[in-house]
Amino acid sequence: VQLVESGGGLVQPGGSLRLSCAASGFTFSTYFMSWYRQASGKERELVATISNGGGTTSYANSVKGRFTISRNNAENTVFLQMNSLKAEDTAVYYCTIVGFIRGRKYWGQGTQVTVSS
Repeated sequence: VQLVESGGGLVQPGGSLRLSCAASGFTFSTYFMSWYRQASGKERELVATISNGGGTTSYANSVKGRFTISRNNAENTVFLQMNSLKAEDTAVYYCTIVGFIRGRKYWGQGTQVTVSS
């Protein structure tokens, strides 16, 4: 099982970024997927979740209306479109499988998002 995030970077307040997470090693289309983030000195927090078919999504209140989670099951990829970014969105963003595979929780390596002028 492998999860590889990409798309992070430095962006000005009010800007946008699109994160991608390429998944392999498991049947991607049968699992819900989530994005988490962890700011320096803070606990990791759930940002957004998407159902296996993509028809159901949920978001943390802090990003609702600004972020959109989506997925492409044909390409085994989950995305996080982030608009109207704020300084408080600065964090390392991780994708993860909802639940466990063979008793293990899998995370990607993370991608840094920095919102600063």
